[in-house]
Amino acid sequence: MTETSRTDLLTGRVIIVTGASSGIGAATARLLYEAGAHPVLAARRADRLRALSKELGGALAVPTDVTDPVQAKALADATIERHGRLDALVNNAGASYHHRIEEVDPAAYLDLLNLNVVGVVNGIQAVLPHLRAGGGGHIVNVSSGSTRRAAPGVGAYAATKSAVNMLSEVARKELADDNIQVTLVLPSITATEFGDGMYQDRTEARPGGMVPHSPEYVGRTILRALRTGEARIDIPHGPEQPDFPAAEGGSVPA
Repeated sequence: MTETSRTDLLTGRVIIVTGASSGIGAATARLLYEAGAHPVLAARRADRLRALSKELGGALAVPTDVTDPVQAKALADATIERHGRLDALVNNAGASYHHRIEEVDPAAYLDLLNLNVVGVVNGIQAVLPHLRAGGGGHIVNVSSGSTRRAAPGVGAYAATKSAVNMLSEVARKELADDNIQVTLVLPSITATEFGDGMYQDRTEARPGGMVPHSPEYVGRTILRALRTGEARIDIPHGPEQPDFPAAEGGSVPA
């Protein structure tokens, strides 16, 4: 399967990307636009969305707090009003939290759970009626490679992403009869604003041989997920592999 034929799978598709104001979300939106899709930009920082919208040919930008189900629904409705269709959702919005368990602040942790977990549920519930009405679609949930290893200091954060893992696995089964695919993507450490930019220096090797990946590398993997419909894609730790995001076969619903 050639790169051109894969790109054709996304041409004309309308895809919501949450957390699109920076990092993985912004990189994914740019890659979707380059592939001929219509990215819909969602995040809380309206100024960042406006700037990205101008860069991407006036892409629809909807300031959205995904922890609010009313705003999540308004995002999906605005997408239909603008484009007349909705093909996919990339649930990418989230935040980090690096503290030892004894240091976890319960109030701050509830906010994190609301964003990283409940925000995913809100997004899915908001797009489901439109995906069903269109005969199917795709949901990509962005988790974390931290769920694959028990590292001190990341337990509270990784627990929220472990919840996303289970939600994704179950949703894939529950929505299969509706022709809605659900894919879980697990990035390694990535050079973004995440965690106050703790991984933005990509020249610095981390414990265990981990090297921060670029947001574009993760974005290409998300596009692979949208094209193939795989259940789960684990991005390997370590240096970027130029041919990793490529995958043969697969399709997205018509």
